[in-house]
Amino acid sequence: MYTVEFYEDEAGASPIWRWITEELSPTQRRAVTAALEEILAPMGINVCKTEFGKALGGGLCELRIRQGADQLLGRVGKAAVAAAAERPEKLLIRVFFHAHGDKLVLLVGGYDKARRSSPRHQQAEIDLARKRLGAWKRRRR
Repeated sequence: MYTVEFYEDEAGASPIWRWITEELSPTQRRAVTAALEEILAPMGINVCKTEFGKALGGGLCELRIRQGADQLLGRVGKAAVAAAAERPEKLLIRVFFHAHGDKLVLLVGGYDKARRSSPRHQQAEIDLARKRLGAWKRRRR
């Protein structure tokens, strides 16, 4: 089991935590939480060998979330607890991460691809994730 950690900048702020808790809808937040806990934490880098992940090179990977929490939990054999009055929503969330060793997954970025799907925006998000990963690696030296 991998430990999932959130990137923190030099001031100790976590833009990924803020994005998940403040910018995502409740439906998106539940799906991201389920994917992090039930898919990414158990699989780590091996998620890239499935439909849920993709290696982007340079140690950066992408977690792809296309289903709601109930569907994700069902796929891993867990019972889902339906959220009251949860409205259907198209999910196309990307979470960028780096697997460090065989114990740590560092979340370095994410965005809602359904809301902003242009290749230019996607590349900007990947570039930002790479920048954060580089900063994290420099601080670890």
